[in-house]
Amino acid sequence: MVKLKSNGQIDKIRESCRLLVATLGELREIVQPGITTRDIDQAARKIIKSFGGRPAFLGYMGFPAAICTSVNEEVIHGIPNKKRLKNGDIVSIDCGIEYDGFFSDSALTVPVGRIRPEIERLMRVTYESLILGIEAAKFGNRMNDISRAIFEHNRAEGYGIVHEYCGHGVGFEIHEEPQVPNYVGRGPNPRLKSGMVLAIEPMINLGGDDVDVLDDDWTVVTSDRSISAHFEHTIAITREGTEILTPWDSEDLPFQTEAKPEAGVNTDQNVTKTL
Repeated sequence: MVKLKSNGQIDKIRESCRLLVATLGELREIVQPGITTRDIDQAARKIIKSFGGRPAFLGYMGFPAAICTSVNEEVIHGIPNKKRLKNGDIVSIDCGIEYDGFFSDSALTVPVGRIRPEIERLMRVTYESLILGIEAAKFGNRMNDISRAIFEHNRAEGYGIVHEYCGHGVGFEIHEEPQVPNYVGRGPNPRLKSGMVLAIEPMINLGGDDVDVLDDDWTVVTSDRSISAHFEHTIAITREGTEILTPWDSEDLPFQTEAKPEAGVNTDQNVTKTL
């Protein structure tokens, strides 16, 4: 069942998102060769606590960390550990925050030092597909409009598109209905309604589509062990337009892109500057 949010409830989710954007902003700054993903997780716990929030992932279905840190061929759900990042790696940081009973969710992929051009291109195209998916997330459209925009942009570039995992509703809980696939399938195709709050998150591979789950029962990796990128925003859909609730500044991304939300998509940048 899709849980629609009132304007007041979206305001509460927006506040959680504001803290999440600030948290990711601080975490991306500490990523460098030699740091461990456990170091990043410990920093996340301290930052979120200082904001008065709670790490939404910690303990969720038994997950043992505050954030997911997925390195190179790891797609999502990577568990922070003591392995040190090295120059040329990429790490996807996925974080959720509960604040005053409301949830936010966002992710971005961060380079470690200098990365290869083909990996930078993968990151750029993945981010562009996120923006295209958000532009399709308009009141009155259908879920497949989002999925098609993401799928077509990445398939045109020859990239693998993860089918087993997808975006989702968020706000009252960290994961809610509806599912937001990154490909057009035969599943439900609901109309996009005012009050929907969605986490849209393309997970795109340099190689094929297929993925495996490691023995820790969490970490998802590409079956061919190709590099994977992941970007995610929480958005709110209303009759007046679509708002990106987690608007980290695209000018800080480590690649050049012209992909910016079109007119009518509110990035609400002022929210991120007031913390």
